[in-house]
Amino acid sequence: MFKSIHHSGIVVSDMAKSEKFYCNVLGMQVAERRERIGGAINSVVGYKETHIECVDLYFGEGHLIELIQYHIPEPKDRPTDERSYLGASHIAFLVEDIHSTYQKLIDNGAHSMNPPIEVAPGKSVVTFRILMVTGLSLLNFLDRNEFF
Repeated sequence: MFKSIHHSGIVVSDMAKSEKFYCNVLGMQVAERRERIGGAINSVVGYKETHIECVDLYFGEGHLIELIQYHIPEPKDRPTDERSYLGASHIAFLVEDIHSTYQKLIDNGAHSMNPPIEVAPGKSVVTFRILMVTGLSLLNFLDRNEFF
């Protein structure tokens, strides 16, 4: 029986910078840190030899974001930020004020793909291409907890 979504994993190139961004800029908290070398993690990720560092982050309850830095094997950049590629496309965060969030992210070096756009009456969304902490992650920020 399925109950809920537990976490989403994001592969990062620099754990210290990534943790600083997610904690200091987005306001997340560290739930757990761990390092895995070989053994069971090889089977989980499908590599013969693996060394990863993980940090689980949260906003206080619910869904976790798992930052993962691969030391072995060497991480690879994603080839594109084209939105139509199959697979996971983004993670969306609910915010109180889309405009102040937009400015805070810009001030902290994030790259916006668009300014806040009203996609439905009273609901705005902005997409950021987060390059400074990951090879390529698309993060959406919305100001209303409804689908558009």
